[in-house]
Amino acid sequence: MIITETLQGAVMEGVSCRYDFYIGLGLALSSSIFIGGSFILKKKGLLKLASRGSIRAGQGGHAYLREWLWWAGLLSMGVGEAANFAAYAFAPATLVTPLGALSVLVSAVLSSYFLNEHLNVHGKIGCILSVLGSTVMVIHAPQGEEVSSLESMAEKLKDPGFIAFAVCVLVSSILLIFVAGPRYGRSNVLVYVLVCSAIGSLSVSCVKGLGITLKELFAGKQVLKEPLGWILLICLVICISVQINYLNKALDIFNTSVVTPIYYVLFTTAVMTCSAILFKEWQHMVLHNIIGTISGFLTIVSGIFLLHAFRDIPFTPDLLPLFLKQGRADLHTFWRGAEKHQSCLHQPLLGPEDIYKGSQSVEEEGESV
Repeated sequence: MIITETLQGAVMEGVSCRYDFYIGLGLALSSSIFIGGSFILKKKGLLKLASRGSIRAGQGGHAYLREWLWWAGLLSMGVGEAANFAAYAFAPATLVTPLGALSVLVSAVLSSYFLNEHLNVHGKIGCILSVLGSTVMVIHAPQGEEVSSLESMAEKLKDPGFIAFAVCVLVSSILLIFVAGPRYGRSNVLVYVLVCSAIGSLSVSCVKGLGITLKELFAGKQVLKEPLGWILLICLVICISVQINYLNKALDIFNTSVVTPIYYVLFTTAVMTCSAILFKEWQHMVLHNIIGTISGFLTIVSGIFLLHAFRDIPFTPDLLPLFLKQGRADLHTFWRGAEKHQSCLHQPLLGPEDIYKGSQSVEEEGESV
């Protein structure tokens, strides 16, 4: 009887874990859709302000706060981030974060329709590779959660490895903001995007902790008296404010199809590094899952590279290799010969002059009779 109850409990726990996994997956997918659309709305608002002659965000202006399109983009991003927030409470960061590649796909497709930003063949192949890489990472992602209580979260935040990582992120962000930003911010897209990505890795940790806090609160535990939850909330507000400010600057100065993919790659790398240090998810993965996760991420990076590096190169027949050009010319000659042969088959056996002469001879024979 005891063994049966133990087996039933293990089965129910496994079903619950799997159920949480799919909830997190669905929330992450919806998050990508909302976040990808938010880039387009924000960019439309910033372009509208630029056409009016307002001080641009890249020059330190905040006129976008009076533009409803920008607020619509912020609302869409807020909904996406809320879904992302909830996804981290149900699923591991190694699963949730890579699905942000779908926001790159959504943003690239919508920008080609609403912002007149051309998406060539390389960009389309890059989008497909991003989706395939995300699928591989989802398949090989860890299924279980290693942090299930606020106490365990507090213990992990005290880990020396995570403290060293957080200090490095803060110092590098300060250097990028106050040293590299004034010099290279308007000429190099990596400056502002690196700030967003580095600070974003810390915001994901705050989101994870707050998600655990909310789950314990709904379970009836007294977590509001714990200072850790409030500290994580304050840190999250600060991190998101910094991300929004410097993401606006990057979007205002550079093309959306450039900012979005680079932001995804850097942000995903930073979050996976932070998750590996803080939650140690990789220690509980078998070898083939680790290889699958790394392969999926490299596939995404390859797709993002195609989407970014060849965005201004039109795909024409002149770019084909010589052997493909020769094959294309031979194929064109073959089809022209086939069309000519087909037209010959449909020509009459007698020409117009022969038909005219034949009709005259018939008339002369009729008169002689």
